[in-house]
Amino acid sequence: MLDGVLFICHANMCRSPMAEYIARRLLAGHRVTVASAGTDAVDGAPMHPYAIDVAAGTGVDPTGFRARKLRPEHLTSATVVLTATRRQRSLCTALAPGVLNRTFTLRQFARLAAAAEPPKDPADRPLRAAVEAAVRARGRLQPAAPDADDLRDPIGGSPAAFRRCAEEIERSIRPVLALIGTAG
Repeated sequence: MLDGVLFICHANMCRSPMAEYIARRLLAGHRVTVASAGTDAVDGAPMHPYAIDVAAGTGVDPTGFRARKLRPEHLTSATVVLTATRRQRSLCTALAPGVLNRTFTLRQFARLAAAAEPPKDPADRPLRAAVEAAVRARGRLQPAAPDADDLRDPIGGSPAAFRRCAEEIERSIRPVLALIGTAG
């Protein structure tokens, strides 16, 4: 069984699809699936054109991407759920309460992953081991300011705003990638 990362944003047209494509590139070679959805997505909607440009920079053609509305089964099948905002994290845990301990904002999880000690027993599921290590790090970190967890929505912004958002996504994924690397 493969572990899976699920990225969540509002419409599944900007932040979460960019995160999906960036994470696929960064996690290539790891036994991890990557997907995305939106709390208020319209099934089948295309990705925002500026997000397509960012995603195309990962080396994969994103023009066939279609948004999907978040459903409980998306959440329950994921090893870790990473949301763009605290509000979306709350919506996810209301939709599937059983995922509370493995649902974070992307930026929150990046801080936890950076502070985590290497997993003790990674076995053959390094993502699961990384998530458990990050959860253990929770008690060692001071709470962050509320705005430190939310990833700004670039919708309505320029192509540069989308690139800045993508850079923040990649910066947030890198500590997670490092933690997965220590898990095997």
